[in-house]
Amino acid sequence: MAGQDILINWAPQETRVAIVENGALQELYVERALERGLVGNIYLGRVARVLPGMQSAFVDIGQERAAFLHVADLHDAGGNGGTHRHGGNDGPPPAPIERRVFEGQPLTVQVVKDAIGSKGARLSTQVSIAGRLLVFLPQDRHIGISQKIGSPELREQLRERMQRLAGDGDGGFILRTNAEDATDEELADDIAYLRKTWAAVRQRAQSSPTGTLLHQDLSL
Repeated sequence: MAGQDILINWAPQETRVAIVENGALQELYVERALERGLVGNIYLGRVARVLPGMQSAFVDIGQERAAFLHVADLHDAGGNGGTHRHGGNDGPPPAPIERRVFEGQPLTVQVVKDAIGSKGARLSTQVSIAGRLLVFLPQDRHIGISQKIGSPELREQLRERMQRLAGDGDGGFILRTNAEDATDEELADDIAYLRKTWAAVRQRAQSSPTGTLLHQDLSL
């Protein structure tokens, strides 16, 4: 049986993790504290300005520069038009942004692209939370399987397992590549963890001032 070691070198400024099999380096991960960025962070933002001509809005998330939200990245709770990162572009066009958000409105938003130069971070109101095996889509009911996993038959089997394990609870899930060989118990634990995490995000959003960081992905 092949031997595998995980080597970790940690300092306040940088974390390095190496995966070694039989003395040969297989994978290397480096995470620098100052370069981690905001992608994946969930904030309670406040709409600072609506720009109908650009079908966009500036949102204050407590950073130096206001972040940017385009109408295409607004989750449509009613399902009547609109697009988001986990869906397609089918259906009628979304209602204009000036009918969907207003200045001063609090919004739970997630950073999907870091600020570059003079441009603020890009946001979406379609939230996803990554776990060890799964990605949770709290505003969706979709069960997705990584395209990197095996055959169509295997993906369909995994989808049926996930539908059974997820039950009638809220949210949808995407099975990550490293979950291909996971047991039902491991998947159920990740489902419970992700739903609990989202419940905590919602609770903080109800009791926190705008600009509050509600959730941050785990570090390396």
